[in-house]
Amino acid sequence: MRLDDLDPTDNARDLGSGGGGGGFPLLGLLPLFLGRGMGCGGIVLIGIIALVMFGLGGGGGMLGKSGGGGTAGQSPTAGQSGQQVCRVNERRLEACRVMRSTDLTWAKIFQEMGRSDYKPATINFFSGGTRTGCGAASSAVGPFYCPSDNGVYIDTSFFDELQNRFGAKGDFARDYVIAHEMGHHIQDLLGTSREVSQAQAQSSRTEGNRLSVRLELQADCYAGVWAARNRDRLEPGDIEEGMTAANAIGDDTLQKEAQGSVVPDSFTHGTSAQRMAWLKRGLETGDPRQCDTFSAGI
Repeated sequence: MRLDDLDPTDNARDLGSGGGGGGFPLLGLLPLFLGRGMGCGGIVLIGIIALVMFGLGGGGGMLGKSGGGGTAGQSPTAGQSGQQVCRVNERRLEACRVMRSTDLTWAKIFQEMGRSDYKPATINFFSGGTRTGCGAASSAVGPFYCPSDNGVYIDTSFFDELQNRFGAKGDFARDYVIAHEMGHHIQDLLGTSREVSQAQAQSSRTEGNRLSVRLELQADCYAGVWAARNRDRLEPGDIEEGMTAANAIGDDTLQKEAQGSVVPDSFTHGTSAQRMAWLKRGLETGDPRQCDTFSAGI
């Protein structure tokens, strides 16, 4: 996706390196989490426990699992501007440009909706572990969104995991990750996340997981809406890269790889087919009104 003509977002922070360890031991720990029946999450299966951990109604980790504790360390770029933080390396710069693009796109969509309350999110880079407005988190949670501080959090080494472990290569696979987390930001601004959180508090664990699936699929759809609104920037192969990523991180695909079977009642993000379908709907329509996963039969 061609974004190199965009300035990176000014809303970026470097939180440095904290405890909790790097890496993404998702598949090794997944059976333990599934055995405990945990649910309600972020973007890949790594979001499963982020919601339990943070008590969020949406926007847990990208992969749906707990990363344990973690403490913030000293930022190596403390005192630098957001743009300077973004220009530390190419992965950060790309993520910051996606943030700029999603902000511009959603601000315009909000205007079309007759709303003047759009506000940008902040992208927070960290390594190992950090503290957020939603509590402590480690890199094992994957990229996630915290509504308490309107922050997208990411350890960019996740992108290596995305490519090497999940086989999701290419810049648009990475861009989809950021756009999905920004989808949770939109849900927060629209009040959807709060409504889901309230409903989950009164629901059984199974029903709470189902609500989480609908929230995650809507964020996938919103990621597609963003891409559709920037179709002139898409390059050959981009859509296929996004679909590959969505397929790789479906609950059923991850569970099969982890334990050889699936537990549908424990799904918190949706199957691979569902994730691809809702990303595709956003891409084809460019209309957030078509992302009503809560009314659709899924």
